[in-house]
Amino acid sequence: MARKNSRIFTAVSLFCGAGGLDIGFDRAGFKTIWANDFNADACDTFRSWSRAKVVCGDVTKIKSGEIPESDIMLGGFPCQGFSLSGPRRIDDSRNVLYKEYVRILKAKMPLAFVGENVKGLLTMGDGKIVDAIIEAFHRCGYKVKLKLLNAADYGVPQDRERVIIVGIREDLQCGEFIFPAQLGQRVTLRETIWDMGRASAKDVCGAPFSSRYMSRNRKRGWDEVSFTIPAMAKQVALHPSSPDMVKLGKDEWRFGEKGKTRRLSWREAAAIQTFPKKLEFAGDLTSKYKQIGNAVPVRLAEQIAKALHTTLSKAL
Repeated sequence: MARKNSRIFTAVSLFCGAGGLDIGFDRAGFKTIWANDFNADACDTFRSWSRAKVVCGDVTKIKSGEIPESDIMLGGFPCQGFSLSGPRRIDDSRNVLYKEYVRILKAKMPLAFVGENVKGLLTMGDGKIVDAIIEAFHRCGYKVKLKLLNAADYGVPQDRERVIIVGIREDLQCGEFIFPAQLGQRVTLRETIWDMGRASAKDVCGAPFSSRYMSRNRKRGWDEVSFTIPAMAKQVALHPSSPDMVKLGKDEWRFGEKGKTRRLSWREAAAIQTFPKKLEFAGDLTSKYKQIGNAVPVRLAEQIAKALHTTLSKAL
């Protein structure tokens, strides 16, 4: 939580999902007062922990005047079209939703903004897309910093590389934003999910394992960090108690024979994303995995928020 007597900055959140970014910011001296997402289950999850006004619907139909004034704007604009794990098309309709983010940013002009996206954004269109995004933010009147961070370096028990974009309004006299330093020691799966006990079958994706799934190792041990938690339930990695996978050849693996092989449950995936362990997610099993996999890890968000809070406090 924020330190006693520290300034509480207000935030609005676009493409908020279940609120991983917002929970992290709320812990570091910010308060989300308004949020939007297209996914009804994600909105219900957000409402379960936040008192913010949550508007569920298409952001393209929301007028800027309907959004309250705030100190900062948050938003991990949809990234599926940029992802390295699937088709990467410049004309993917999801790739232009950042323009809605820019539209609202220009209209509201908060002190700062924070955006998040996948690593693939950096190379999409030979770098032309990320250049266009940064230039759009510059034209809005912001000094923009961008950096590729691995959540595992910030207290998250997961290898998860994400592009973080931070903008500070040009008229503020607060100095340059500095990304948080790596914490030094990584948090392991053992420290995160060892004490969660046996998972209920209803909490674990039981879909068949595809040839794509079997094309690479999907298991990491107790004393390692997890693979990236994906949004697609059937692609979620194996629980560390599963037997080691055996490599048969190039892009071909099989499951080990000693022990039970199973995917991580949605509750374990949420803990690895550093959501509060008691947080309940709305929707069916597929929806829960999707919300969790699409989220910004809470601890990563918290470290970025602390750095931004320090920067903005210098201007006030």
